[in-house]
Amino acid sequence: MRIGFIGLGNMGAPMAVNLAKAGHDVAGYDMAATPAGIQHANSAAMAATDADVVITMLPNGSALQSVAAEIHPVMKAGVLHLDCSTVDVESARIISQDADKYHLLSIDAPVSGGIGGATAGTLTFMAGGSDAAFAAAKPLF
Repeated sequence: MRIGFIGLGNMGAPMAVNLAKAGHDVAGYDMAATPAGIQHANSAAMAATDADVVITMLPNGSALQSVAAEIHPVMKAGVLHLDCSTVDVESARIISQDADKYHLLSIDAPVSGGIGGATAGTLTFMAGGSDAAFAAAKPLF
């Protein structure tokens, strides 16, 4: 699966690396650095273009809304936006509505387990979204 991963900080970087180790083609973008084993994208939009799923792991709702405004227009209809950020409910709703506008699938899936869980691949995902979106995300959980 081709995955665009945006937000490669303490949580996102090990998540992206684990996905790459599992055999997925991962292109990542972060304002800081891209970990070894992840293809570097020069922008969030580049990471999202031609991806089968785009995963975001961002620090707050404002950052998530900004990134969504950049990536949703370049994502193909039917592609999944899997947001693993822990953000306010209103931001999660805005992202879901925006994804609908572009005919995208979306899942709001904040995680529990911390950096250790991200590194070990043992995070717990609290996912909400349509049945179709969950079916698309399930192999990644």
